[in-house]
Amino acid sequence: MTSPSPTSPSPVPLSADGVARLSTALDLEHQAVYAYGVLGPYLSGSLRTSARTAEATHRTRRDKVEALLGDAAPTAAAGYALPQPVKDKASALALAVLVEDGVTTAYRAALAVTSGGNRKIVLDAMIDAANRAAAWRRAAGTTPGTVSFPGRPT
Repeated sequence: MTSPSPTSPSPVPLSADGVARLSTALDLEHQAVYAYGVLGPYLSGSLRTSARTAEATHRTRRDKVEALLGDAAPTAAAGYALPQPVKDKASALALAVLVEDGVTTAYRAALAVTSGGNRKIVLDAMIDAANRAAAWRRAAGTTPGTVSFPGRPT
């Protein structure tokens, strides 16, 4: 018998609140995948590569959260209304920031109601999205490039 690896902790059962908050995070992961498909073509070079990497990361996280939720996982919509139109590089970068901030906020909310391996998954996702939001802010020339408390509702 093999013991769990310290880098991939074993998930623990989720509370009803944990299911609800991770369902919200899952929905935002679906939206992120959709948004990157829309904004990616407005970027070029290393920014387009970063967008592709971000989309792949959100697909992987989406699959991981779906597995955690099992039968309770909400399904993706056929499409999503974007919070703002994307018509050029600047609007694509602004959407990327909004997407990552939204994902960060959802995982921050889930952090309070998860434990064990689930909490580690949620924390890693929150940190990753917050770092990506900061990178998109820097790419857009936005100042400040970071926020004091990532994921904290304003």
